[in-house]
Amino acid sequence: MELKPGCIVLSKRGRDQGKLFVVTGVMQPDFVSLADGKIRLLEKPKKKKIKHVAYVDFPEQHRVIDKICSGDKVLNSEIRRLLKEFSEEKDQEV
Repeated sequence: MELKPGCIVLSKRGRDQGKLFVVTGVMQPDFVSLADGKIRLLEKPKKKKIKHVAYVDFPEQHRVIDKICSGDKVLNSEIRRLLKEFSEEKDQEV
């Protein structure tokens, strides 16, 4: 799966292992920039190798994802809310 801005990924390596992030950009062929809205803000995203993240989902019908894909301004609170909603959905499915 090719990662693109708006994808939700899970960190597989590093001190942030097991945390969910939103891809905010693809840099070079091997790196992505990630934000979670709490520790890794949109103003200073985490640069991580693609092989160190696992694709989780691409919620196509979400306002925040549409804003990221179109290049509109996104707030850290919107990223936090998106990840929280996604986590709660997955918890209810299990």
